[in-house]
Amino acid sequence: MTRCSPRTVLHRAAGSFAAAGLLAAASLAGAAAPAQAADTPVFTFGGPAETALHPYPESGKPKSSKVGITLYNPSEDEENGGFDGDFTLTFDLSGVAGVADVKIDGEASPDCRITGTKAVCEDWGIWPGSQSAADFVVTAAKGSENGATGTIKVTGQADGATFTPFTTRLTVGGPDLVMQRLPFKTELTPGDKQQAPITFANRGTRDADGVLLTLRYSRGLDIPQRYSNCEYTVDDPDQPDFGSTTALCSVEGAFEAGATYTLATPLTLEATERAYYDTFLYRIQEDSAAQRTAQRAGAPFERGTGGVLKAVPVKKGAAVRSTDLDPYDNQQEADFRTENTADFVAYGDQVAGTEGSFVKADIGFRNEGPAWIGHIRSGEDVATVDFTVPQGASVATKPESCRAVTADGQYRENQNTPAPRYFCNTSMTVRDGGGLDLRFELRVDKAMVGASGAVTVRNTFLKNPKLPFDPEPANNTAYLILNGEGDGSDSGGATEGGDGGSGEPSTPPTSAPDPEESPSGTPGPSESTTSGGSSAGTAGGSGGGLASTGSIALIASGTAAAALAAGLVLFTAARRRAARHG
Repeated sequence: MTRCSPRTVLHRAAGSFAAAGLLAAASLAGAAAPAQAADTPVFTFGGPAETALHPYPESGKPKSSKVGITLYNPSEDEENGGFDGDFTLTFDLSGVAGVADVKIDGEASPDCRITGTKAVCEDWGIWPGSQSAADFVVTAAKGSENGATGTIKVTGQADGATFTPFTTRLTVGGPDLVMQRLPFKTELTPGDKQQAPITFANRGTRDADGVLLTLRYSRGLDIPQRYSNCEYTVDDPDQPDFGSTTALCSVEGAFEAGATYTLATPLTLEATERAYYDTFLYRIQEDSAAQRTAQRAGAPFERGTGGVLKAVPVKKGAAVRSTDLDPYDNQQEADFRTENTADFVAYGDQVAGTEGSFVKADIGFRNEGPAWIGHIRSGEDVATVDFTVPQGASVATKPESCRAVTADGQYRENQNTPAPRYFCNTSMTVRDGGGLDLRFELRVDKAMVGASGAVTVRNTFLKNPKLPFDPEPANNTAYLILNGEGDGSDSGGATEGGDGGSGEPSTPPTSAPDPEESPSGTPGPSESTTSGGSSAGTAGGSGGGLASTGSIALIASGTAAAALAAGLVLFTAARRRAARHG
């Protein structure tokens, strides 16, 4: 038997919101399960609460729709929380007899069959999370009337497990809300404003009883109006997402089949000082409590305090609530490119230790803006932190996001032993005020005064290190200094140099930001000269800036060793006073 596929994680696709939005009739779990023994797993079904069917045509073939049923295992133990056993799913189709014709999507559901008014799927293994259970192709039955409706009941059976029953409804006819595409100006400068007269039509067979207008715009855009019949939420700043704002606006009224509507007052879409690459999504659906719950997806929303957002007819055409006949034309999106910059500033650290000791160092970069940078469509990483390990040290532990490479930045198969250089990639977004904070633990193999390793934030491509949006490449490189001659107060620094921050330093690094006080960015790359990692890094970009070894002086006498020891005392005291990187 074929295993059910594990749930796919969506946070790097810019179209993830669109995929969620296409659940036009909210994916709902079944009713609460009865009390069970603590060791008996309880699985729930999900799928659309209701699916609209195109009426049976007077001529030609009926237009089909798809109904996907999912199975959810609530266990959070990805390795040991799966159900290892056979199970059977039964779909009672008798409730849609005369309303709809149901067929199995054989390619998506190879272990399912239909006999009479019953469909049965047999399979093995239910993994943690949500996975596909069965997919059906449905059409209106010949002779069915507009408004005819019926249900499919889903149950499951397995030894040692319980399934919560689920019901999905099929209805012939319904509204078909279609969002019209707006002719936006897409090449912008910060501060540009333009009107967004959202316009939609109902091309279905029935009226829509109220509509839900969904607006989602990324971090560099804003709609300053906050309507009282809209509720708003902003992405969690601690998550590597697009920092988007989502507005759900419930607009009352009977929206007639055949009519077109527009907002009584157009929205204002503004490119803020943070704008760079941005996107605006606008979607229309029939309003319902289930639809609003599905769109909220558990996020906290806050209601606006302004006026009421209204829609008025543009032209007349021909209210019972139903389901959208074609949810794939309810949404439009626009992409914008704003002429702007973002200053990525690298920071290093200054640490000290005796031969054979271990020290922790914090390195990375900050985005000092003004723009946020997000690769919304491609999902590619924004930048790479390229770290060269100071001479006389080796890496004992490294961030999981960093991968070991050779001294010249080439692929290194062995990720578990010290390497001379490390690449650490960000995610697809770096917000203004954010960045990437990385902690390395180094072993001091030889006590050397002033050994340093470059910390460079650059493009992800080794052969093209320049950050295209960064107007200040000179501050793209800082240094990690090991056993410096100072008291440890200077821990990071900018360099002189050209594109990509690859020039030689003219001054020691300036103080590094405190990773616990500054917003943390996404994982980034690093590089080293004689270092290694205890855990394997993740695959990242293939590029890097130029490495710098700094000044190195081997301690060769007892007098020099004593001087080093005294310096360590001063350094340790300074570290304690600062309490920045404990």
